[in-house]
Formats: sequence, structure tokens, C-alpha cells
Amino acid sequence: MGREVLKIANLEAWYGESHILHGVDLAVQEGEVVTLLGRNGAGRTTTLRAMMGLVGARTGSVRIDGIETVRLEPHRIARIGVGYCPEERGIFSGLSTEENLLLPPRLKGAAAMQIEEIYAMFPNLHERADSPGTRLSGGEQQMLAVARILRTGARLLLLDEISEGLAPVIVQKLGDVIRSLRAKGYTVVLVEQNFGFAAPLADRFYVMEHGRIVKQFEQSELTSRMGMLQEFLGV
Repeated sequence: MGREVLKIANLEAWYGESHILHGVDLAVQEGEVVTLLGRNGAGRTTTLRAMMGLVGARTGSVRIDGIETVRLEPHRIARIGVGYCPEERGIFSGLSTEENLLLPPRLKGAAAMQIEEIYAMFPNLHERADSPGTRLSGGEQQMLAVARILRTGARLLLLDEISEGLAPVIVQKLGDVIRSLRAKGYTVVLVEQNFGFAAPLADRFYVMEHGRIVKQFEQSELTSRMGMLQEFLGV
């Protein structure tokens, strides 16, 4: 078992008066791909946002590389080495593809991925380097959103619904990218509605319902857990 990169214990989170997470516990080892499964509204995206401090309030413990972050501001959490790719992507229309890619600062002391490595991983972005960011296709914008966090030097990647609404060929490319990142030692927490995309990528799975982790299992158990997943997810 590798080094524990992320350890969440009894995490509660609120948006205003709405209590969304109810005592979430999970752990992720270095180099793992872990997928959060669940129906819409189960709390998966809120779990990622709570890791980054982007909820109204949170209690419990979120330890990243051994550092307690539950009282830290989001920009300080990012500087520990966390890259968050939200569902809305956040591409700047007034900047070219390459300017969008170069915008985030590199983390101090981090071995950030060089732009040549990123273009080798995402050839489409190299071809469209001078195009305005929002002129890219939806799939290219998603590639840019993922590539942008790689350039910072973050080693823990939180990816929210990165396959949503994309053509199958782009989804396949993003799957290849995640496999490549795992081979390079990156740690990935993946929230996905597309079970067919997430299932072969993950080393381990957590199933969420009503803001709680209700099941967890490993890739080797996937076939035997399909009945349970049918019950919880309708897959």
C-alpha cells in the first residue's frame, strides 16, 4: 500500500442552511484512481468542493499529504498540491488556448508538467494553441481544463464529471490520459455519472447516497458488486 495522500474523516458540509454531507469518511493512496459513484444529488460534487473549502461551512477532518486543511482557505489548499477541475471548466474567452494553459501559477517547489509534455498528451490543444479558449469544442475545452491543472504541479487531481456531454472519441482520450497520469504517479479522485467511463479506470470505488458513503469496494470486486450498483445507481 502506498503513502496516504488524502484522508477524510467525519466530513460534514453545508450550503447555507442545507446540510449536504453527513460524516463522509474516505482515504486515497498515492497513485490511486478512486471514483465516487452515486445518483445526482448524492453529495459527490459537494465532497470535492468540500475538500477544496468551496462550501458554505464544513467540519470534520480533511488531511492532504498529512496537513489538516479543514480550516484553510481554498487558495492555500491548492498550494499544497491539489488540482480541482470543476464541471463548469472555467475557460477564459479573452485568452488563447495557450494563454489559458499558462495562466495558473506553478506551485513552489513542484515538478510541474512542462508545456511540451502537455501538448504531447493533448495534441488537439497544440493544434489550437492560438485559438480563443471558448472557440474550442466542448471536448477540447475539457482537455484544456484538465491540462491547466497539470501545469501547476498539482499531484492530487479532483476531476468532476469530465466526460459529461462529450463525444465517445474524446471520452476515450480522457480515459487514456487518466491511465497515463496514474502511471506517472498522480493520484486522482473522479466523480462520474458515466459508469462505463469510470468503471475500468478506478482502483477503488466509493458509493454515496444522501451525503454519506454507503459502500466501498475494489476493482477486483466490481463484477460481484454489479447487483448492488444496480440497486444504488440503476446502472
